[in-house]
Amino acid sequence: MDEFDYVIVGAGSAGCLLANRLSADARTRVLLLEAGGEDDYFWIDIPVGYLYTIGNPRTDWCYRTEPDPGLNGRTLGYARGKVLGGCSSINAMIYMRGQKSDYDGWAALGNPGWSWDEVLPYFLRVEDYARGADALHGVGGELRVEDPRVSWEILDAWREAAAECGIPKVVEFNRGDNLGTAYFQMNQRRGRRWSATKAFLRPVRKRPNLVVRTQAHATRLLIEARDGEKRTVGVEYRAAGAGAQRARARREVILAAGAIGSPQLLQLSGVGPGDLLAGRGIPVVHELPGVGGNLQDHLQIRMVYKVHGARTLNERANSLAGRAAMGLEYFLFRTGPLTMPPSQLGAFARSDPAQPTPNIEWHVQPLSLDRFGDPLHPFPAITPSVCNLRPTSRGHVRIKSPDPDAHPAIVLNYLSTDADRRVAADGMRFTRRIMAARALARYRPAEWRPGPAVEDDAALVSAAGDLGTTIFHPVGTCRMGRDAAAVVDDALRVHGIRGLRVIDASIMPLITSGNTNAPTTMIAEKGAEIVASAWR
Repeated sequence: MDEFDYVIVGAGSAGCLLANRLSADARTRVLLLEAGGEDDYFWIDIPVGYLYTIGNPRTDWCYRTEPDPGLNGRTLGYARGKVLGGCSSINAMIYMRGQKSDYDGWAALGNPGWSWDEVLPYFLRVEDYARGADALHGVGGELRVEDPRVSWEILDAWREAAAECGIPKVVEFNRGDNLGTAYFQMNQRRGRRWSATKAFLRPVRKRPNLVVRTQAHATRLLIEARDGEKRTVGVEYRAAGAGAQRARARREVILAAGAIGSPQLLQLSGVGPGDLLAGRGIPVVHELPGVGGNLQDHLQIRMVYKVHGARTLNERANSLAGRAAMGLEYFLFRTGPLTMPPSQLGAFARSDPAQPTPNIEWHVQPLSLDRFGDPLHPFPAITPSVCNLRPTSRGHVRIKSPDPDAHPAIVLNYLSTDADRRVAADGMRFTRRIMAARALARYRPAEWRPGPAVEDDAALVSAAGDLGTTIFHPVGTCRMGRDAAAVVDDALRVHGIRGLRVIDASIMPLITSGNTNAPTTMIAEKGAEIVASAWR
């Protein structure tokens, strides 16, 4: 059995950073395990390549959710990165911290050290902000943040229309209160995806005390009873071409496998709800009922509007000449549509005046399609997707069998509460107000989906179930807290088991207001400091 000081499971946004920071001490030996392969696939580097990495078993776990009543019985493809860099190698690249109230809410739930003022320094520490440093931005860190390299007249008009409806134009988000509309900033460097691998792992991969193993699927934690306490002493994993292997951790095992992978591995190891484990034939090593619960995600409701007299990606991508021109622009100048994330323009607002802070967000796209992966529509159109930033619906992740290769059951329970259904209807009505504003009139927008005949609350909620889809923001399944349903404490230690931490998006007690990759990076930066300090 190989011995290391730290064994990190998962080389995604959190795992790459943890490997960087913990191996900075040359006296420690660090093992980073990644179930996927190297991030040398052509389409990872090109921003629009998410079209070819999501749903591709070379780079994606290719999960599917369980049939969801809130989605009128539909299931969804649920992308999670299975490659070095994890989701940062296949995601939308949008850099979004969330709001001050998100983190103050974490602290108020009994998690000292996690308020906005306390986590902001960790955001700044890793950031390399293209516009320069100020009180809310950092430069010189590894995570590059840049402005878009393409513009669309129809999106400029949408931004003006939102301003007419009380959503002010702002220079950028990420300053604590996201009320406003702006173009999203992204983790790119000069038109190329800037993943966690590029930012944190490649610069240090040759350190003699850091071992990175790809195609290494963790299957079980090794947990022993010592002196009346339980302690994690290592990880069992299956290596490509080498079969079952074990790695021993002298100090700690750190789970950074994400909101699906981390609870799955805990449950496979006998840590989780006792009735679930017993029902799957797994001996209960440590009963921890919250493992896999509290699953939260953002549901985006993809309304579609046909437009006239506006250039959208639909026409360009459906034309051979248009595709050739886009490719040429990208390879010559690193600009144009091939640098686009799935959404370019964002907006935050309150769905009703009683909301204390913005609780809905739009991801506005100069394109339309029936569902992800389908061809773009043959007519000019835009998609102003609206989502509830603070859903009250909760789901879960539960293993289906003791087989580590069997995907777990992912149950989102979208739109399962009155509050979420109300916000969905209000958000769709707000979208219609924006689309009817004067700034868009010259484009004669016509609602194509769900269509203007859908008016009352019940019809709108049903339409939301038909049109809604994930933005791939699962969090919360190893929730941080002190109560009986919490999985980790404020130092990210698993309750009741020594030598084991979870450091990834699964520890969020409440989902952040926006895209979740930047908060995950912050969690890893703070978590790395906590771990290193504990062993000084």
